[in-house]
Amino acid sequence: MRRWALPVLSGLILAAAGGLLRLRHELNTPFYGGAGAESFVMIDHGSGTNAIADALVAGGALHHKYPFLLLVRWQGLERRLQAGEYRFSSPARPAEVAQRLVRGDAYFREITIPEGLTSGETIDLLAEAGLGSANEMKTLLERGDWLEDLAPGISTLEGYLFPDTYKFSRHTTSEQILKTMVAQFRTRISRLLAVSPLPAGRTLPQVVILASMIEKEARTFQERRLVSSVMYNRVRLRIPLACDPTIIYALKLAGTYDGNLHKSDLSLPSPYNTYLHAGLPPGPIANPGIDSLRAALDPVVSDYLYYVSKNDGTHVFSKDLRSHILAVARYQKRALRTAAR
Repeated sequence: MRRWALPVLSGLILAAAGGLLRLRHELNTPFYGGAGAESFVMIDHGSGTNAIADALVAGGALHHKYPFLLLVRWQGLERRLQAGEYRFSSPARPAEVAQRLVRGDAYFREITIPEGLTSGETIDLLAEAGLGSANEMKTLLERGDWLEDLAPGISTLEGYLFPDTYKFSRHTTSEQILKTMVAQFRTRISRLLAVSPLPAGRTLPQVVILASMIEKEARTFQERRLVSSVMYNRVRLRIPLACDPTIIYALKLAGTYDGNLHKSDLSLPSPYNTYLHAGLPPGPIANPGIDSLRAALDPVVSDYLYYVSKNDGTHVFSKDLRSHILAVARYQKRALRTAAR
């Protein structure tokens, strides 16, 4: 028995040493074995550590699962691994994979929706980024009932897809995407209304319509409040708003906008033609940002009835038609001279 004990013990020691060396090698060698340039691994809520390791091996993030399991259990990370979809595209050590799951560094597609886009343009931007289905989202734009409690009577989500930066997973549905944007509108407008209540005699849909026009007309917050003042004054006096962006919106709806506004377009037979029709157009012409909504709720108190662009992002505001005609002549002539150079 003694003659066999030493060789057996030596063999066990060598096997253990070999195992430790292999374990050390696995723990210290970056690995990626995905089937393509990138691999996505879904970790479901409630998954046990063993199931997580199996998913990571199947997705090519790990070479073998046991070094990962030993590491996670040794460091007490079992309860800290977070669910989500993870993207792997380069070699990583098991410890690095584990830390990604601990951080919850799940894969999302981030997209920034600028202020002033129409809902159609917003949907096109989302679809181009691989988020949702353009056709599905365009159908969902008719779900004005999602805001029935806040903006009763609206028939479309135009104006209510709040411009912001969003993170969506690859599996977020078209409905979830639009509902997220509508929910962000709810959150932001609720905060605004707590500070600046609706003006007397105005409804929230009317404020959103006004804000959408302000968004297209002015850049700075102070000028947006002045443009808001002009629009309120003209609506009160039943003077047509004569807002070019409303006609451009009508042309976009008709699919005839070529990037330029022509003099003949000013007689376009559309309810959005604010040269022909006094008061607000029938709906928002874009999705306004927070500053335009704030300006629509809190306009400057003024006697201004007109404004004209100075072609540098700012405007000249006038109280009477004569002053406005002089400002138009001055800045339109300057724009024509600049364009001719």
